[in-house]
This record gives sequence, structure tokens and C-alpha cells, in this order.
Amino acid sequence: MHKQRGLSLIGIFFWIVVLVFVAILGFRLVPAYTEYFSVEKVLKEMGQDPNLNSMSNGEIRDKFSKFANVDYITSVRSRDLEIARNNGQTVVSAQYKYHTHLFANISLVIDFSASSNGLPVASQSSGSSDSGD
Repeated sequence: MHKQRGLSLIGIFFWIVVLVFVAILGFRLVPAYTEYFSVEKVLKEMGQDPNLNSMSNGEIRDKFSKFANVDYITSVRSRDLEIARNNGQTVVSAQYKYHTHLFANISLVIDFSASSNGLPVASQSSGSSDSGD
């Protein structure tokens, strides 16, 4: 007696469902991470600006807005930035949530945080922080 090998019809349907779920998840996550990498890039570029320490909070927010328009950043607005000045160093950071609908009544929420010094926002030392002008 010869034993049959291969996938059954149910096995094929199972793998199709898994692949479709992974594809949906990928299509929903790629834009979120693309935008996060843009936010991170903008904040790092701002952190490398030698004039950042002498800029007012309003000037920093205006500069971010210009970068955000060029890079199509919509999840973070200039008023969402946190600006901290510690020991003569200015650190600009942003924390935000990305919410996307997957299917039916299932949604996905992702927390992002980025800063001009490249450190995670939660691990930065506490100091004088200003989220207003």
C-alpha cells in the first residue's frame, strides 16, 4: 500500500487564508513604518543642525512643518513635538500612535517614538521639557 503525500484541499485553503492575512497585515503596516522612518529621519536631520540650540520653539516647529510637508508626514504635526533643553542641548522628540483598520471589527494600534538624538524617548533623562511655544 502506497501512502499519499501532498496537501489536501483543506490544507491549501488554510495556507491561502494565512497568506491573505499576512498580505493584509503587510499592506496596513508598510505605510505606518514608512512614515515612522520619515519622522525619524527628519528629527535626526534637525538634531544635526548646529543652529538648533539657538532656535525658539516656534522656529523648531516651523522647520519640522517644512520637512513634514516635503516627506508627506501626516501622523505628526508640529504641535505634537516635545522640545527639551538639557545642559545646552536641544532634543526634539515625537510620540504618536498609528491606528489602522484591518478587517471587520479588528483594528491595529502601533506606538511610535522618535527623537533628534536617536535615543528612545522613554530612556531620555528628565529635564526641562516644553511642548508649547
